[in-house]
Amino acid sequence: MGNAFEKMFKSLFGKQELRSLMVGLDAARKTTILYKLKLREIVTTIPTIGFNVEILEHKNISFTVWDVGGQDKIRCLWHHYFQNTQD
Repeated sequence: MGNAFEKMFKSLFGKQELRSLMVGLDAARKTTILYKLKLREIVTTIPTIGFNVEILEHKNISFTVWDVGGQDKIRCLWHHYFQNTQD
């Protein structure tokens, strides 16, 4: 019964594609959280210089997650990642 409902829901609404931007101070563990969600395990990370982009899939939702470095010298670039976006 639940499987039939899920198939009907997917056929009505299709796949949803969402984008998310992770920003925060350096050493806040943004990258660790991203890879915990993607790989379902804790991985050793190094400071992000620039950004990481990963696609997370869950049922009919596809999340494209941008993980942006948080070092002081990089923060002035954050606004470039969310220009022309909406709430």
